Amino acid sequence: MLFMQEGEAVDAANATEQTNELVSGGTEAASRLMEGDFSGDTWVLLWDSVGWPITKAVVLIILVIIIASWVSKITGKAVRKANVEETLARFLSNLARYVVLIAGAVAILGTLGVETTSFAALIAAVGFAIGMAMSGMLGNVASGVMLLFFRPFKVGDVVAAGGTTGKVFEIGLFTTTFDTPDNRRIIVPNNSIFGGTIENISHHATRRVSIDVGTDYGADIDKAREIMLAAASATDNVLTDPAPAVVLAGLGGSSIDWSVRVWVNAADYWAVMDALTRNVKVALDDAGIGIPFPQMDVHIDGKVAQG
Repeated sequence: MLFMQEGEAVDAANATEQTNELVSGGTEAASRLMEGDFSGDTWVLLWDSVGWPITKAVVLIILVIIIASWVSKITGKAVRKANVEETLARFLSNLARYVVLIAGAVAILGTLGVETTSFAALIAAVGFAIGMAMSGMLGNVASGVMLLFFRPFKVGDVVAAGGTTGKVFEIGLFTTTFDTPDNRRIIVPNNSIFGGTIENISHHATRRVSIDVGTDYGADIDKAREIMLAAASATDNVLTDPAPAVVLAGLGGSSIDWSVRVWVNAADYWAVMDALTRNVKVALDDAGIGIPFPQMDVHIDGKVAQG
């Protein structure tokens, strides 16, 4: 630690000495010109103290801008070749550019004799303060980068995440935008999405439609199964592989409980659910098999008092 402090002190002293030399040289050259001394030595002194540092700084600024632009383009091409989302590619490209610009600015100040040690410390302190003040926002940015990098879902997918279910309209660095089935737009912070469970409903090309049905206890089980299976198989847009199935789910308090299951293409999910529910109900009605409502038998022990 002491060695670092001594090194910083030496650098500061050298920078101060260099700055003093430039200032004194510029002042002396200006004084000579004001006194009418236009000799070669005066112009050389003016060039060494003012002209050359300014020219060098301008050249370095141009070089830094060119290098920053080049690094930004190279970074953008590299991440796009890795099939990274366009939003993340632009973010990384701009980040590389700003890093080069800031590093170049510090280096240029150093060539002009400005003490950069304290300047770098000031940048770090300001960055830390901004980071603390924007911790929530930075958390959203970090989550947005992770969403774009790992891609648990993409634009157009139907997703349940962050307490919202809807189609993904846009994935940004701070928020993700959803459009709900009833055409509401909901914007959710990325931190809420990446920090919880994500259900990508439309990830697979096919989905299973399941409807729960209850039949009378007096109905024949095998006949009821056969009727519902035929109704399921006759429903439009139902896939044959996997084949439709009717599963005996349990013996409820008022009915025999069934689960009618068919597989469909994801785009046909809601239409098939509606048609399947109707077809099963109509088929059971035609067969004379009732779908009972909840019932309760009340037994009273003893005599009922007459009023």
